[in-house]
Amino acid sequence: MRIALLELTLHPLPLLEGLPRTAQQIRAWLEPHLPEARFSSVDVVDGVPLPRLEDFDGVVVGGSEFGVYDDTDWMQPLRGFLERCREHSKPVFGICFGHQIMADVYGGKAETAKVGNVVGARGFDYGGASVDAYVWHQDQVTRIPPLAQVTGSADHCPVGALDYDFPARSVQFHPEYRASHLRELFVRGRDVFLAAQEADDGLASLEMAHVHKDLAASQAVELFRSTYGQA
Repeated sequence: MRIALLELTLHPLPLLEGLPRTAQQIRAWLEPHLPEARFSSVDVVDGVPLPRLEDFDGVVVGGSEFGVYDDTDWMQPLRGFLERCREHSKPVFGICFGHQIMADVYGGKAETAKVGNVVGARGFDYGGASVDAYVWHQDQVTRIPPLAQVTGSADHCPVGALDYDFPARSVQFHPEYRASHLRELFVRGRDVFLAAQEADDGLASLEMAHVHKDLAASQAVELFRSTYGQA
């Protein structure tokens, strides 16, 4: 099984020197639960072309600083890529921006939310349970795609997770994040890409949360295994 991890997050240096990129974190989160898979990172945000459908069996669309409304070189190709994945039943798991762009492509809508930037740890109802999850987003899905059902939600984020009637799932939160990584980002990013109060509140929220390191892993694994070998 071949899983492509789309890297859509910039990694400015030297600010983030020594910290793992998003695709690395996704692999570290998912690989223990999918040992039969071979993972490859595709640095789309750095200009690497999107993979051909025949070169992977499943794909994870990660987070990004960009919104679905931004005009980047890779945004429109990514939309076409997601359409082709649906047409050919290639399973797609989306995280944060991935959750938003999937909804936007598949008939819903994502936009800047009235609650503003949400960072740190927050509670969600997900998979039939109340869970804590790491978050970092200012955009949200505001219209549910017609072929999707809500599988996760929160007061601050009504459409927190989606399952589609084709091989696709997504979550607004970041199951790949770890508290140590977020603490470092909040410290380095204070007054740089986060307002001081946002960074401080984010740090405080981490101390009160209990985020399971395997959050959403079983849902992603089920998605990929259920379709593998059917093409």
